[in-house]
Amino acid sequence: MEKAGSAVTAVAALEDDLRRGMYDYIRRARRPVGRDEAAEAVGISRKLAAFHLDKLVDAGLLCARYAPLDGIRKVGRTPKVYEPARTDIRISIPPRRHDLLAEILLDAVLTEGDQENAAQAAKRAAREHGHRLGAAERERTRPGRLGAERALTRAREVLAEYGFEPDREAPDCVRLRNCPFHPLTARSPELVCGLNHAFLSGFLTGFEARSVEAVLEPRPGECCASLRSA
Repeated sequence: MEKAGSAVTAVAALEDDLRRGMYDYIRRARRPVGRDEAAEAVGISRKLAAFHLDKLVDAGLLCARYAPLDGIRKVGRTPKVYEPARTDIRISIPPRRHDLLAEILLDAVLTEGDQENAAQAAKRAAREHGHRLGAAERERTRPGRLGAERALTRAREVLAEYGFEPDREAPDCVRLRNCPFHPLTARSPELVCGLNHAFLSGFLTGFEARSVEAVLEPRPGECCASLRSA
């Protein structure tokens, strides 16, 4: 998942016309591009092009390596070449995670069982996605036994990265202030809120946060769910 801070840094790097011009040129080239060629594309010196290209690398928009251009090895130092990074850069304010919802629905379509309807398959897929996230986070952090206080704190930290904008509303409650699936929720609130609840429940199960549960508490302009001490 692309973090919001990284995405903002990447977009800010493209504010400069020269950087944006070289980035567009390299994307269209569909092959490694050297500094001389990039410089010529926007009409600047090789030295200045090198500065801007490396800034694009630092922002995560380009990848750089040393390789012969056109596959021809020449005498002297191997040139530095640039290619587009294989990452998507997206910014949404407030945060949205339509890609996550799409993954859940795709998994539901591909794995729907004979005894399930579409909605049941989607909720199962959402729960499985959440469970994988929670299990991976538990494996990464190895938090040991989780009481309600610690579980709510850790869940808040993780779900913030997914755009839920969690807020410690009370000692026993983390309120999710933002719906990452909006505005799709407005088209089918029962389905999307059900998927959201299943995802959060799966996350808590995978994280082994038995002292916390996800509850549906819809409020206008906010996520439909809260996390509460069980």
